[in-house]
Amino acid sequence: MYAFYDGRMDGYRFDDESNWVDDGALSLGIASYAIVSGDAALVYDTHVSVEHARRIRSVLEDNGVRHFSVVLSHWHLDHIAGTEAFGDSEVIACERTAEVLTDLRPAIESGSLEGPPAIDPLVLPTSTFRERRSLSIGDLQLELLHTEVHSDDAVVVWWPEEQLLLCGDTMEDTVTYVDEPARLRVHRQNLEFLRELGPARILPNHGDPDVIAGGGYSDGLIGATQQYIDLLLNEPSLSLREVVDSLASEDVHYYEPYERVHRHNVELVQTG
Repeated sequence: MYAFYDGRMDGYRFDDESNWVDDGALSLGIASYAIVSGDAALVYDTHVSVEHARRIRSVLEDNGVRHFSVVLSHWHLDHIAGTEAFGDSEVIACERTAEVLTDLRPAIESGSLEGPPAIDPLVLPTSTFRERRSLSIGDLQLELLHTEVHSDDAVVVWWPEEQLLLCGDTMEDTVTYVDEPARLRVHRQNLEFLRELGPARILPNHGDPDVIAGGGYSDGLIGATQQYIDLLLNEPSLSLREVVDSLASEDVHYYEPYERVHRHNVELVQTG
């Protein structure tokens, strides 16, 4: 199991101007993951640039990997930017992710969707699935599950033998990033489905690097995310500090850059 982490470094930015790499990813910290068995690897998201993805590939190849299967957690740019580095591999996504990326491809490749940097060429998924797909990686059996939390195309990876859940952006530490406010109650309900899997460890793409390096979060992160959704819907006046105190969860750690995320969430929920 590998985590490829970048960000949460004071004074370290991709660019001085506002951009999606810094504001949506590096400022919060972001990881891509790889599960390796023998000479095969599942790569879960391709990070914020082709350079990051090439580094992932190089490390894995140096450790004997020759066959790659890429799984995209959802369509957001900080998760799909490096896919070109795996252009000779199977790129798996749910049907909804493929549909969105196909529709947005001209804007993503021109850098006009969320501003620069552009992702050009954008490598589209080569294989899609609905709801659930079993995947063999070497001697391992994994499950890909399509759900709707954070975005309507979320795909998580469930490793039953290890009770390990790669959860993408369905959960974050400090708090989830709201992208679809009208669907928050649906997201809360779908988080319960993830709890029912019985994960002993959860690895989010955005989280505390020390917790990730230590093996991940407990299933308490699921309950804390559900509680946060409840607070957004019912007590949106709370500050992030007050939210963290209210959650009282060992799986949630206050991190100042999430103040901006929390303000965004509150404004989005209040305006609908």
